[in-house]
Amino acid sequence: MEQGDTAIPAEFALADVLSHVDRKDIYLVIHDKVYDASPFIDEHPGGEEVLLDVAGKDATNAFEDVGHSDEAREVLEKLYIGNIKVMNIGLVLMSQASDKKSRPKAKTAIKSVGALVDADSGTNYIGVFFIIGAIVAFAAYKYMQKTTDAQHP
Repeated sequence: MEQGDTAIPAEFALADVLSHVDRKDIYLVIHDKVYDASPFIDEHPGGEEVLLDVAGKDATNAFEDVGHSDEAREVLEKLYIGNIKVMNIGLVLMSQASDKKSRPKAKTAIKSVGALVDADSGTNYIGVFFIIGAIVAFAAYKYMQKTTDAQHP
C-alpha cells in the first residue's frame, strides 16, 4: 500500500504483530505503522540479525536511533501493510468495571496493559500504572460514597 493509495489501511493488534517473528515472516511496528520486513531481510545493510531482534515488536526507537536516510525511509514505506490498533485501556477497564459481573481481575488487567506497552521501553509502564491507579481510586471513591450515603439517608 503506497501513500497515494486511497484504500483503508489494515489494522493489526499487537498480538497479530507478535506472531510474525520468523525469518521468512517478520512484522515490526515503527511510529504505530506495521511493516512486513520479510522481503527486505536479505537486503538490509545492517544484516538480518538487526531485523530479527525487533521482529514482532515496536522498533521505533531502534529505527530512529540509527538515523536512517531518506532512501531507507522510502524503502520502509514500500513495506507498509497497515496500522497498529490503538486501544484506550482506561476506557476499556472503566467500561468493564462499571458492570459488576464483568469486573476485570487485577491479573487480567495487567496482562491487557502489558500487551499494549512498547516491548523495548519500561518507561511506558509508569503512565499505564498511573491510569490503572486512577481507575482503582475512582472506583474506591464511588464505593465509599455509596456506602456513606446508605448509612446516612
